[in-house]
Amino acid sequence: MTTHHGTHNDLHSEQGAHAGEHPGRASNPDIKVVDLAWLEFVKPDLLASERFAHAFGFTTVSRTADELLLRGTDSGAPCVIVRRGARSRYLGAAFRAADSSDVARLAHATGAKVEKLPELLSGLTVDLADPSGVMVRVVADTHDLGSLPSQPTQEFNFGHRVVRANTAQRPPRAPARIQRLGHVVHQTTRYIETLNWYLQRLGLIVSDFKYYEGQRERGPTMSFIRCDCGTTPTDHHTLAMMLGPRNTYVHSAYQVADLDALAAGGEFLRKTGFHHSWGIGRHIEGSQIFDYWRDPDGLLVEHFADGDLFDSTVEPGWSVMTASGLAQWGPPATKDFLGLSPAREAVHELTAIARALRQDNEFDLTRLRGLLKVASS
Repeated sequence: MTTHHGTHNDLHSEQGAHAGEHPGRASNPDIKVVDLAWLEFVKPDLLASERFAHAFGFTTVSRTADELLLRGTDSGAPCVIVRRGARSRYLGAAFRAADSSDVARLAHATGAKVEKLPELLSGLTVDLADPSGVMVRVVADTHDLGSLPSQPTQEFNFGHRVVRANTAQRPPRAPARIQRLGHVVHQTTRYIETLNWYLQRLGLIVSDFKYYEGQRERGPTMSFIRCDCGTTPTDHHTLAMMLGPRNTYVHSAYQVADLDALAAGGEFLRKTGFHHSWGIGRHIEGSQIFDYWRDPDGLLVEHFADGDLFDSTVEPGWSVMTASGLAQWGPPATKDFLGLSPAREAVHELTAIARALRQDNEFDLTRLRGLLKVASS
């Protein structure tokens, strides 16, 4: 009998790893971070960045001629820091340690220095770089901003269960209020080395592995990675990374209240003239309802709601990587989301492929064939 490999088959631990495959966690990590604190970017026009940020649903903490700090409604540190520079680029991420002793422990393990953060953020940091060259900060004792009023959620009549009577649903077409930073996604030419670095240094653990069709014996090519907080459930992924022809930021994701906030916020963004990339749909790994947008510099950002939460007992799932397997429902993944348009992006990707194939890394001709099969799936 033939077994069909559909988008809902072989996703989680009951159909998980084969003997000898990657365990998805380090046996004795240096520390265990507890969350993603913020992301850092460089942008040439902070005013344009702030206009988009407000339409997307952020609130400004502070803005000077050289720096913009953005937050959600949840308490905590600012979730995005934007610095002025000549060209738009992603710098890296800050992860929150349980306490300052973990920052010191990680500094000792890596030979790095513990330093003080700027006064507005407060606290301590140890600044590292992952094997792909991405900046990784691990911070503790930062100043937490108080919470802001959250966006009201809707009450739903599900089937014959009535909780709303004599009242209409009228969610406004207004910016979806960002609650918090959810995750960031990277592409790297040194996938296994970089994955192992995050598992060992930060104590992250894998929720799901993806592999190219017909290449499972060569190991995974993408992973969705979460914080290990023991019996406390955490986001299905705080970090995701995939093998590819260049080291680059893929997207970052920000939680909103519910589907209505996400959809009405998207209508506001569309009306305001910003570029929609893909959505609305529901992902498979992580289960989030998603909607993707491009900022004025072309960087991809995601609104999401209703994501999965796993504790440390859930082992990694394994499944084939396909474009059609990105969503349970919703429109097909667009060329824009996949990085195949506009034409200049396709040219950049072809140039990166040619360069990667000439260099010593994990992206070889066999992996290229697997990636092309994903793009055509």
